[in-house]
Amino acid sequence: MSKLHIFILNGPNLNMLGKREPSVYGLNNLSHLIQDLKSKFSDVVVSDCQSNDEGELINLIQDYGMRCDGIVFNPGGYAHTSVTIRDAVASVSAKVIEVHITNIHAREEFRRTTIVGGACEAVISGFGIRGYELAVDHLLQL
Repeated sequence: MSKLHIFILNGPNLNMLGKREPSVYGLNNLSHLIQDLKSKFSDVVVSDCQSNDEGELINLIQDYGMRCDGIVFNPGGYAHTSVTIRDAVASVSAKVIEVHITNIHAREEFRRTTIVGGACEAVISGFGIRGYELAVDHLLQL
């Protein structure tokens, strides 16, 4: 029996975790978050990538979305603006869970709607970096 393969994809500005607005996004950096996930889910193959580029995110979704079992995706600000990323999510066979560290519904009006989320299996928002763990747990149960 082969191991489940989950791809953790982070969009713009997530490379700044731990530095960017720590009072909002926390003190953990992205590297630490990914290492924690790999340790906690050692029975799962975890691949990861971060990009600030919309086109690269689409390429990664199309690539990994056809060859892995699930994607945990924090599209950052693209969640609220990118029809093309939504289309990429809708076109792949992998289940995609959208994750936001903050509660997008308690923030500015423009952050309250997620275009990408409508094409996802689920949206997790407001649990801090624990949202990533919740997303992987959900994918394991599907």
